[in-house]
Amino acid sequence: MADPARRLPDPSAPNDPDVETAFQAVPDTEIAEILDGELYLQPRPARPHTRAATVLGTQVAGPFDLGAGGPGGWVILFEPEIHLGPRPDKLVPDLAGWRRERLPDAIGGDDAPTYYDLSPDWACEVVSPRSEARDRVTKMRIYRREGVAHVWLVNPIARTLEVYRLEGGRYVQIESFEGDEAVRAEPFDAIELALGVLWRG
Repeated sequence: MADPARRLPDPSAPNDPDVETAFQAVPDTEIAEILDGELYLQPRPARPHTRAATVLGTQVAGPFDLGAGGPGGWVILFEPEIHLGPRPDKLVPDLAGWRRERLPDAIGGDDAPTYYDLSPDWACEVVSPRSEARDRVTKMRIYRREGVAHVWLVNPIARTLEVYRLEGGRYVQIESFEGDEAVRAEPFDAIELALGVLWRG
């Protein structure tokens, strides 16, 4: 819908009420995000995208969220809605993780909102030709601003994983993997992940 390069001149200005209204009206068949005050719509992801996100989430959540064969200490969520910053920006990463001491209760009470307003410690975007520029530029800029320590970019078509760490206020790519490698990737390098299963049916 919007040009990814277009930014409002005042990043602290609230979202336009019409944008907020349109965001609330988006049907469940689409994913809606508000980035830099602009509404972006995306259809539900294609099968390679869904498969990669699901399998990766399973590999990470077992040992790091549930403590099954791993250290635990994390909350891992699939497609959480996250509100960040004063506008706020409303992002839906494919996967996100919080260290449990920062998010001790991921469910909350009966009056808890459907979204989270605490920046994650890790975000993972499964990129597609339609979303890659937005994931790499706009969303990573917001994650950087909010201090997200690690970002992963997964490309199920190219069969790659890129690992970024926040250092000195900028993201540095510290690893890149491809194909069927068995990998150890920050911040989940305590265990080995089987990259090849992300691309299989």
